[in-house]
Amino acid sequence: MFKLFDFSLKISGFPIKEARLEFENILNIPEASYEHYILGKRKEIVDFHLKNNHFYKQLASGKTSDNWNSLPVITKKDLQQPLQQRLSKGFDTKKLFINKTSGSSGDPFIFAKDKYSHAMTWASNMYRFGWHGIDFNSSFQARFYGIPLDFIGNKKERLKDFLGHRFRFPIFDLSDAVLEKFLNHFRNKKFDYINGYTSSIVLFAKYLERKNILLKEICPTLKVCIVTSEMLFEKDKILMEKQFGIPIVNEYGASELDLIAFENSKGEWQVNAETLFVEILDDANQPVPNGKEGRIVITSLYNKAHPFIRYDIGDVGILATESTFKKPILKQLIGRINDIAILPSGKKSPGLTFYYVTKSIIEDDGNVKEFIVKQTKIDSFEIEYVSEKELSLEQISKIEDAISLYLEPNLRFVFVQKTSLARTNRGKLKQFQSLL
Repeated sequence: MFKLFDFSLKISGFPIKEARLEFENILNIPEASYEHYILGKRKEIVDFHLKNNHFYKQLASGKTSDNWNSLPVITKKDLQQPLQQRLSKGFDTKKLFINKTSGSSGDPFIFAKDKYSHAMTWASNMYRFGWHGIDFNSSFQARFYGIPLDFIGNKKERLKDFLGHRFRFPIFDLSDAVLEKFLNHFRNKKFDYINGYTSSIVLFAKYLERKNILLKEICPTLKVCIVTSEMLFEKDKILMEKQFGIPIVNEYGASELDLIAFENSKGEWQVNAETLFVEILDDANQPVPNGKEGRIVITSLYNKAHPFIRYDIGDVGILATESTFKKPILKQLIGRINDIAILPSGKKSPGLTFYYVTKSIIEDDGNVKEFIVKQTKIDSFEIEYVSEKELSLEQISKIEDAISLYLEPNLRFVFVQKTSLARTNRGKLKQFQSLL
């Protein structure tokens, strides 16, 4: 069978064949030798960036890979400067995978991966989805995600959907009338799996519950539902399992890194120990024992274009006591909770809709450092932001145009420049808050 998805990666310059071979070799490393592999790879990536990356060398300030726990922890604020200043020697932006973080933690920035590193990410994705019988080359995905609404961005995303064998359900409007249209697609298409934002899929499950519909009866080809980007609560998981009639799998990832943890067939949240090194640190940036709560800090073992070394992702979690170097288990993740915005027209939009809106204010010069969006009334929102200079009238107009496009017209927005933003007692910045 022709593997369209593999072919699409190859023609985009991602050496997926070589990456999958290396990934297989990593999987074959025995438990007894795995600590040696991890320690070797993390030393290798640090030494590479100390030699080839001026940004990281300055940040490390004389520290070396010989004393891992003395190396600096990179924060998202550290990365809020022009991308060109953060790239390693010999890497050209035209030959890299470049993207923007979602800003779900309120700290947006642009990042880069070299092509081989991104191919390793895809090898990792393919392996983990394969645990649940999903093959990107043949399995048909019902995709609950946002999508750019500008003409070129929209067409690019639709092409990716075609190559990735997926049908997209845009999640900007999740009113009952739209959810009924979603349901009709399930009646008429042979989907193998659902993948997308947790809150959007939960709203779909609640709609099915009100209608007393079992999705598996409507679409018998469905095998599994994989949720991502937001916290999955046990109550919601039970509801989805009941209304969909299929297993619900929990994914935890970050676009700038990789899949971080993925629920395996035993229901364990297995941490990616092939392309990442995951630590749980205390407030002094020192590792805590397994079973103790701390900040999730991650090292990308293969990205040579851009350093993600001891990178604080902004979440808090706990590794299970039985974790090993080869099979770490994420016992608990704390954070990534998004509210639902309810609009005057009756539309319900998940907080992550604001990812597409706030793209308008994410600039490579790093002016906007942090932002949060608060819904204060049914038609009123407040955007608090930290920046070096105040947003211009032109920028505000651009944001308001994006809001009208992605949400609906005639919403009221107030923009408030601040020196700092309020955080939760765990230090988490919640990007969207509903005060209704």
